[in-house]
Amino acid sequence: MIAPRHPALAQFQEHLGYTLDPFQVAACERLEEGRSVLVAAPTGSGKTTVAEFAVHLARRERDARIFYTAPIKALSNQKFHELCAEYGEDEVGLLTGDVNIRGDAPVVVMTTEVLRNMIYAESAALTDLAFVVLDEVHYLGDRFRGAVWEEIILHLPREVRLVSLSATVSNAEEFGDWMHAVRGDTDVILSEHRPVPLYQHVLTSKELLPLYVSDAGELVARGRLNPELRMLERRGRPGGRDGGRGRAHHRQRSRGGPPVRVKRVSRADIARALEETEMLPAIVFVFSRNGCDQAVRQCLFDGIRLTTREERDEIRAAASPLVAEMSDEERRVLGVSEWLAGLERGIAAHHAGLLPMFKSVVEDLFQRRLVKLVYATETLALGINMPARAVAIERLDKFNGEQRVPLTSGEYTQLTGRAGRRGIDTEGHAVVVWSDGVDLESLAHLAGARSFPVRSSFRPTANMAVNLLQRMDVERARDTLELSFAQFQADRDVVDQARALRAEQDSLAGYDAAVARAQGSDKKRWEDRARKLRRKIERGRRQIASRTGTIARTFDRVVDELIVLDYLTEAGAGGGDSELVVAPWGELLRRIYGERDLLVAECLRHDTLGGLDAAGLAAMCCVLSYEPRRDDEVDVRLPGGPAFAAAYDQVLDIWAELDELAERFRLPRSEMPHAGMAMTMHQWASGRAIERILENSGIGAGDFVRWSKQTIDLLDQITQACEAAARSGIDAERLGTLAKLARDAKRGVRRGIVEASSSS
Repeated sequence: MIAPRHPALAQFQEHLGYTLDPFQVAACERLEEGRSVLVAAPTGSGKTTVAEFAVHLARRERDARIFYTAPIKALSNQKFHELCAEYGEDEVGLLTGDVNIRGDAPVVVMTTEVLRNMIYAESAALTDLAFVVLDEVHYLGDRFRGAVWEEIILHLPREVRLVSLSATVSNAEEFGDWMHAVRGDTDVILSEHRPVPLYQHVLTSKELLPLYVSDAGELVARGRLNPELRMLERRGRPGGRDGGRGRAHHRQRSRGGPPVRVKRVSRADIARALEETEMLPAIVFVFSRNGCDQAVRQCLFDGIRLTTREERDEIRAAASPLVAEMSDEERRVLGVSEWLAGLERGIAAHHAGLLPMFKSVVEDLFQRRLVKLVYATETLALGINMPARAVAIERLDKFNGEQRVPLTSGEYTQLTGRAGRRGIDTEGHAVVVWSDGVDLESLAHLAGARSFPVRSSFRPTANMAVNLLQRMDVERARDTLELSFAQFQADRDVVDQARALRAEQDSLAGYDAAVARAQGSDKKRWEDRARKLRRKIERGRRQIASRTGTIARTFDRVVDELIVLDYLTEAGAGGGDSELVVAPWGELLRRIYGERDLLVAECLRHDTLGGLDAAGLAAMCCVLSYEPRRDDEVDVRLPGGPAFAAAYDQVLDIWAELDELAERFRLPRSEMPHAGMAMTMHQWASGRAIERILENSGIGAGDFVRWSKQTIDLLDQITQACEAAARSGIDAERLGTLAKLARDAKRGVRRGIVEASSSS
């Protein structure tokens, strides 16, 4: 029952047509009372309902706006379509960098980077902003992009209420304490209740076994480990027992014979098992793009069919228009026939190597329960609305780019959290595929860990520094950065260290007292203990000193680097004092975002790119944004003749100089630019057909589109940066020409499947 003092919530509840859970009610009440909330709850528990109530509140307030941010473009697109269906297209906009639809609408969905850039640009769109939804806010711990969330939380106007939605992180209270400290009036709403219970299973080559059983041997969500699995584990270990399966075999084991190898479960067998146990629709996580594609291929080869004739007709009707305009050559290169064959049998792959439009169809058909089984990489676990009855995990380790590493409890929770559809399923199922490498204790730990901590990855960058110093003086900028979650956590750690240090000092006092009373060998023993403890205490003091103010000290080093490079300059303030101001070239740097912000700015400043044509500029922007998935030892072919080769050499020279400067100022060093995609992007920007591009490059269509969009994004930044710098009066003619060239290069890249994928 909603109290009368929350009329907006009562109206919202009536419109929903179903009863809200207690945590949803609590969060919505706090919002209506004018507070911000951090909601931490399991996947599928209904956190987004709180965000939808914030939309409802914003629409009740006159001229109020709400921004809904998501960590990835796919999730932004999905939420955009959902809100359009709910409130009408005129009421909802979308901003994702490469798409700008009704940016002045009262409800705007955007990526977090777009909002961060709007804040730094002091956009007028922030004037009437009442709410910001930060979906998947635990992304703050991502080492590549996490800083963006902190920048938003720190710099968003204080009157804007935040609706922060997170997975069940173990340090939610700490996270909430920080948000309350920097923004005020923030309540933490926690829920560990999973509305759909999740049961854990292990799939062997013979049967599907529960991970936990009750004393009566029945399936339970928590309990004791299944003895049958214990027996299977022992059989796979050298010197293990066979559980009484035969004396001859037992004699072999006792003599130190080889362990019994368990037959590997094929991907087609996974499909059969999930169908036979009525666990479809399901997602099978395979930590390899090729593995996902091969899984679909194997299912087709083995004759797996999960759909009825009527369902196949619906699938054809949904997918066929998408490929109707493609030429035979395009269909061949993109593997359309195999893709359609898999869809019609209810099976599909989902990974970043697929065309975005193909992924969108798979997501839509899965939500409509027409596609029953998806083999996916872990990117599917990032909040996309594809709830399943079951989730299977092929193996409990993955390749991180350098080596195979075990899944963390957080990763396991994120993956299995997609199992169990609220309002559809009464239970969800997590299935681990058995192999000889499975360790039951490790699996039980993964399955039993309900949450994981968020650790800040925040660090000051060159772009951040010039944007802060454009708005405030150095001392205020330092004070602002001291409010970061990174420093908050460091300070918390310092408190713990100081507490331990005090205890050690008390112990030392006891040792010193013992030394004063003891005689002979006893006295020497206490002196040795005291000496060791003093050294330990001194190390602790140094650690505490090094942790206090770490963010501000890093900021100071970034500032010193930017002064050397003339992006910041000291301006006299009278009386011999001086203050730092953003130099003209700093106006250019303010608009360049990303890992290589300073490198791009230096290339623009030193006219490294001026001798290129439009296709060459597109290729070089690809070099400056591309990050290979693995080390590529193959010789890289450069496009564009001598002009491109000369520009590329200059880019590498500038990178080397910046790398040395970063080492000098003890700042993180960036990866060397990689030209692995340069030829491909040059050919595409020159008008080459997509089928030729993909055949020659050997990369997937989805990867090509993704790096094309990254290239477009950098070309947009260069356009805006050059125009802003030109307006400030520096090198106006050259920078104006470069801005025009960047617009031409963007047109060359944004065509065909790249343009078609921009809304996907």
